[in-house]
Amino acid sequence: MVPKPQLTHAARPATFDVEAFNESGEMVPTAIAGEHPLTVYVDKRELVTLMTLGHAPEALVIGYLRNQRLVESIDEIESVQVDWETDSAAVVTRSKLDLENKTAKRTVTTGCGQGTVFGDLMEEIENVELNRNVSLSDEKLFVLLEKVRKHETIYKQAGAVHGCALATLEGEILMFVEDVGRHNAVDAIAGFMWLDGIDGADKVFYTTGRLTSEMVIKCVQMRIPFLVSRSGLTQMGYSVARKTGLTMLGRASGRHYLLFTGKERLVRSAPRPTALA
Repeated sequence: MVPKPQLTHAARPATFDVEAFNESGEMVPTAIAGEHPLTVYVDKRELVTLMTLGHAPEALVIGYLRNQRLVESIDEIESVQVDWETDSAAVVTRSKLDLENKTAKRTVTTGCGQGTVFGDLMEEIENVELNRNVSLSDEKLFVLLEKVRKHETIYKQAGAVHGCALATLEGEILMFVEDVGRHNAVDAIAGFMWLDGIDGADKVFYTTGRLTSEMVIKCVQMRIPFLVSRSGLTQMGYSVARKTGLTMLGRASGRHYLLFTGKERLVRSAPRPTALA
């Protein structure tokens, strides 16, 4: 068995306290979200600089490499060493990656911080088969939405971040990650899934961000059949979700949602009887 990658544990503080002045001129100590540049080097070659909260940098880097399809397996990664003195992450692979060819084609996406999708991902995801033998009841969806609402988050302290959660079909949150960009939070969860050997085939992915094509592509790559957001969606996000058979729900809050694609996996609860006059 190939050993797991050697990792640093170099999380930065999620928030920092600064002085702010309210409308009455009173000084109010205020928590703000962290934001740090992290330049990723793969086998000593510079790849990308990510702007990040820095709360889970090693998982973020691994998930980024996974979702950009630069590595096919966690077994390809020997180590990820994060050094905040130099704002860098050094990735060593077990066999040298051909980064020049892998990064030759780049699509600029709508992700916060200007995300990119390498290679012909739009063509590749069409070959992904999402699990069609799973279902999610809307009652369990409401359980998840309530748990997300009550979850202690950096957003509640400082704002300025997006959050993503990986959950079970019963509405239990397995992990919750926040970052300054929603695509970073997705990538960090993808990294944790690889590190912990978690299969996405029977999971639900929740995001506070809008459902763009990039979000849909990353969810499909993680083999997760359900994508839920409290926000809206774009036309291309809708198109890719339909093409890949993803079950996608937007405007999800409280006991409300809009089901856009993949309705065969969602089980609606029986309608409540109306009161007799």
